[in-house]
Amino acid sequence: MKSLLIKLLAASVIVLGSVNFVVAETTMRISLQLPLKSHLGQNLLLFKKEVESRSNGDIKVEIYDSAQLYKDKEVPAAVGSGSIESGVASLTRYVGDIPAVDLFYQPFLLNTDQKVRKAVSKGSSIRGPIDDAIKGTGSTVLWWQAYGNAIMLSNGQAIKNPSDMKGKKVRVFGKTLGTFVKASGGAPTLISGSEQYLAYQRGTVDVGMTGVSGVKSRKLFEVMDTITKTNHGVIEFIVVANTKWFNSLSAKQKDVIIKSAVIAEKDVRNNVAKIEQEAYDLAKSKGMKIVTPSKSDIDAFKAASKPVYDDYKKNAGSLGAQLLDAASKL
Repeated sequence: MKSLLIKLLAASVIVLGSVNFVVAETTMRISLQLPLKSHLGQNLLLFKKEVESRSNGDIKVEIYDSAQLYKDKEVPAAVGSGSIESGVASLTRYVGDIPAVDLFYQPFLLNTDQKVRKAVSKGSSIRGPIDDAIKGTGSTVLWWQAYGNAIMLSNGQAIKNPSDMKGKKVRVFGKTLGTFVKASGGAPTLISGSEQYLAYQRGTVDVGMTGVSGVKSRKLFEVMDTITKTNHGVIEFIVVANTKWFNSLSAKQKDVIIKSAVIAEKDVRNNVAKIEQEAYDLAKSKGMKIVTPSKSDIDAFKAASKPVYDDYKKNAGSLGAQLLDAASKL
């Protein structure tokens, strides 16, 4: 009997030990289309460090970069449906559900750092309504990631005036940017960020539209030789979490994620100008020409952009009108 009791006690210890061993931490997977070495990837690493440290390992963050799991255009649906806990997407990827988000791509509208910072500040008259609208897709915005200004890439000839774009096939990453290209005389082609390099290398398009930091992280200097600093739009990415998943977390876990997101957002916003300059310096060192359009060239682009604003007003509804009004007051 005594021997049997000892065996039962030993078995109990093993079982209890096993229970303690298999208690799983909460896992937060994040999909990213850019390489981990990009500044958005580094920003996610900062978030991961903060979350895992603040939660004492209770929350484990896994980053899947370079579109391993989802391309940029697939992230909104993947996160909204709960196929993955979190993801990074270009803000314009929500234009199908919320046309008003393309306010940031109205040509030359948010044309100073001060205006951009006011527009993207949490709870602002612009960001607040956008964050609220995105909740309707099944996702909760955790933080915004600054990517910088939109530029033009080309080979041989700079795209410093609408006349330089006529007849050219242009890579774009959003509908409104496509309208801008059409209004300027070009032919837009929607191509994911992860597919840019091959598109330029193969000549699928003649001109590229992107942020200068992508020239560095994606090594686009190997396939394009000229950067035109049109700065015609503001590229913003957002980190979203599936709302049902986020709401299932404990109050402590939510607090950890929210506080870590605030730190990550502040870091990337404050460093984006430096990141852009480093990318320009690298591009120049790789032999790329950096061209800045004259005021008259920019004025020509602005004059050509009227259809872009008309299209936005037509499609973005009352929310779009509200955001345009708010932008005019910045």
